[in-house]
Amino acid sequence: MALKNIIGIDHAVVVVGDLDRAAENWKRLGFTVSPRGTHSAHMGSGNYTLMFGSDYVELLGVLTPTEHNAPTREFLARRGEGIERIAFTALDAAAGAGEIRARGYAALGPTDFERPVTLPDGTRAAAKFSTFQWPLEQAPAGLRIFACQHRTPDTVWIAQLQRHANAAKAIKSALVVSPEPAQDAAHLGRLIDRESHTESDGAVAVPSGPDRADFVFLTRQQLSSRYPGVALAQVPERGCAGLVLASGDLGATATAVGNAGVRGDGGVLVAPAAANGVLLAFVAG
Repeated sequence: MALKNIIGIDHAVVVVGDLDRAAENWKRLGFTVSPRGTHSAHMGSGNYTLMFGSDYVELLGVLTPTEHNAPTREFLARRGEGIERIAFTALDAAAGAGEIRARGYAALGPTDFERPVTLPDGTRAAAKFSTFQWPLEQAPAGLRIFACQHRTPDTVWIAQLQRHANAAKAIKSALVVSPEPAQDAAHLGRLIDRESHTESDGAVAVPSGPDRADFVFLTRQQLSSRYPGVALAQVPERGCAGLVLASGDLGATATAVGNAGVRGDGGVLVAPAAANGVLLAFVAG
């Protein structure tokens, strides 16, 4: 039976070495980037967000080393910049943690936290969240997963931040590289109670929820075949390699990303080297 309190992909967390430089880089790719947020001293991190309709991308940087951000620092040291983890939307974090505990997984949390935000009219408010994690060792293809309940969505989904020069509208899929896609897809399917299905090229997709992005597990060779003409040197052997983003206007996308983009079959591609370790595939949508 599907999890009742987890309704699909909420956001992708891109870990970066220099937070402010990364924000400028994504601005050059045509994204509207939120004002910088700073998390608690316990978390020791800061972020920028790129907001879409019901999901978003988070650029996350370590500001002060703490026990809490040790896994993030280890990821940076081992792999470099890129997508470290994916969050699901939680309707109720406490109930969601209870659901996965009932399935035998020792949930971490829920944990409540907040960060200050500056609203478009210049006033200050707080973005408040409750999160829980699946056990760190339960990471299909090395991808950590957690769930996030937005307690103040109006301070996160701000209309002005959802309009992007590159016409990005939503995350359509998260591309996860694995030497054994079927095995890792089945692992994720067990964690979130979703059925996988095999695509025409042998990649294996796991839906995250109705009207939300899918996970697509594939080998490096399958990824290269899907996106010819774009340099994939920074793609890991195992891990989340990129995002497929829906664009409302591929012409605007091509103009906004400029020389960083490559026109492919049906879309615009940005190599990981140009997007802090993340392959971006813009498609019509």
